[in-house]
Amino acid sequence: MDRINLPSLVHYELTLQVLERQTMTIADRDPIVRERVQQLIVTLRKALSQQKLLEDICSHRQLEVEHVWGLNSVIGNNEVMTRD
Repeated sequence: MDRINLPSLVHYELTLQVLERQTMTIADRDPIVRERVQQLIVTLRKALSQQKLLEDICSHRQLEVEHVWGLNSVIGNNEVMTRD
C-alpha cells in the first residue's frame, strides 16, 4: 500500500493554542494586529479541516497516511528525509 506523509495534527493544535491563548492577549490592544491574528487563526483552522478531508479521501482510496513530526522523520527503510 502506498503512503503519503502529512504533518502531525498536533502541529496545528499547538499553533492554534499559542495564537488563541497567548498572542491574542497582546493583539487585543491593537485592532489591526488583532484582525491579522484572527485571520491567521481562521486560515489555520481551514488548513486543519482540509488536511482531515485529505486524510479521509486517502483512507477511502487505500492510501496510508503517515503523520510526520518534522523534516528529519524516518520515511522508509533507513531513509531519512532531511532539509538541505
